[in-house]
Amino acid sequence: MKAIKNWAPEDRPRERLLANGADTLSKAELLAILIGSGVPGRSAVDIMRTMLSDYGDSLMSLGKASVQDLMRYDGIGEAKAVTIVAACQLANQRLKEELPQRMHIASSVDIFEYFRPRMQDLTVEECHLLLLDKGMTVKGSVLLSRGGIAGTSVDVRCLLRHALLGQATSVVLCHNHPSGRTNPSREDDNLTQQAAEAC
Repeated sequence: MKAIKNWAPEDRPRERLLANGADTLSKAELLAILIGSGVPGRSAVDIMRTMLSDYGDSLMSLGKASVQDLMRYDGIGEAKAVTIVAACQLANQRLKEELPQRMHIASSVDIFEYFRPRMQDLTVEECHLLLLDKGMTVKGSVLLSRGGIAGTSVDVRCLLRHALLGQATSVVLCHNHPSGRTNPSREDDNLTQQAAEAC
């Protein structure tokens, strides 16, 4: 495979971005611009296509990869891996900035949208407490616990302390499953019941 510099101009991602806009490029082409160059016999675009394919063609999955994970790919050294990880984190930061400063919570979808940029790329379980005022507007959130891949524990007394100190009228408990499982575990149900009884 030819190096990008030897491709026809219409096939070169940098030139295509300048001529036609970033939205005309594929994910692999955009990532190829970040890493700049490939290796003999493999272009940057080809390397990024392979990498994306290994992550299910999902930027969300790629965003969970570590620098060490990415360095396993031919042509991806530490500097290029760091660049990819930083770009994924920038996308997360952009999502956070797009949320209103005083977000109103009207449904579980709003809660999901609030926590998604904060938790979607986590590789361990975390449990957060969302503090709401009487108008169901977000006052803030608190990290209650951080665990391993398969679980985390929460002290209900700590939950109540943060709710009282934050002068919250309502609270929401939210935690992730790095495995991608969406059904609550028995421990999740027990914690929900304990929190409801304590409040």
